[in-house]
Amino acid sequence: MNAKGFYNLNDMNGEFRDPVVKRVVDKFRERSDEGFKKYGTTLDEERTTKMKGLMKYLIDIQEELMDAILYIQTAQEELKEFLDEKET
Repeated sequence: MNAKGFYNLNDMNGEFRDPVVKRVVDKFRERSDEGFKKYGTTLDEERTTKMKGLMKYLIDIQEELMDAILYIQTAQEELKEFLDEKET
């Protein structure tokens, strides 16, 4: 931890105060690696070389959020069915 109380997130072996945060950061790293393997570039390179414009980013965000809503709905239905089965 540095003088301001923050961990060095650039250090791949950095410690985390909260293991939940570490697991999320690990998932971000894995997702970044998968994205690089699939697309051969990073988001930073994509942005700085203007491979994708702002409108495309906004469309991507919208589509991802729409998918998230569908996943939430499906999970709610699954949980409701599970709870209904337990009550009977």
